[in-house]
Amino acid sequence: DTLRYSLTADPVEEAKAGRQLLESLGLRERKGLDLIACPSCGRAEVDVIKVANEAQQALQELNLPIQVAVMGCVVNGPGEARHADLGIAAGKKRGHLFIKGQIVRVVPEDEMVQALVDEAKKLVAEGVEARLAARDLNAEKEAEADRALLLDAKGADANRANEKITEIRRRINNVEK
Repeated sequence: DTLRYSLTADPVEEAKAGRQLLESLGLRERKGLDLIACPSCGRAEVDVIKVANEAQQALQELNLPIQVAVMGCVVNGPGEARHADLGIAAGKKRGHLFIKGQIVRVVPEDEMVQALVDEAKKLVAEGVEARLAARDLNAEKEAEADRALLLDAKGADANRANEKITEIRRRINNVEK
């Protein structure tokens, strides 16, 4: 009945990581913030690490039992993080705030972290259904427009994965000959 979680870090960090693991598996009730962020790709519209760190700092002090996602683009962000209670995805100098994957509001880029903080408080106080009912009905339409602009500008394969795979295969074939 014991699980050992070892990190090359302070033992306090081991305990935090262990609690997060149990919470994410549904084996322990969430007691505080769980912030997740995308790894970032060629479509990222903001410095994801900076925004995630700012959000972590601002939300950690509130000690709310929620999962928050910070995503670099509105193309995949809300869908990839749809399991998060709350999140923000960047797009064209704006942040697309979402709850359980549904876009609820669009805010200027420089207000993204504050919008997360404000919505997190409301979400915990009022609940998911109430916050979804209060959403801006134009927000999804605006997100779709930003998605289309990003896809036009950077394409569906923003990291040029197909080009990289072709190059790797070419190199492997040259080595084998």
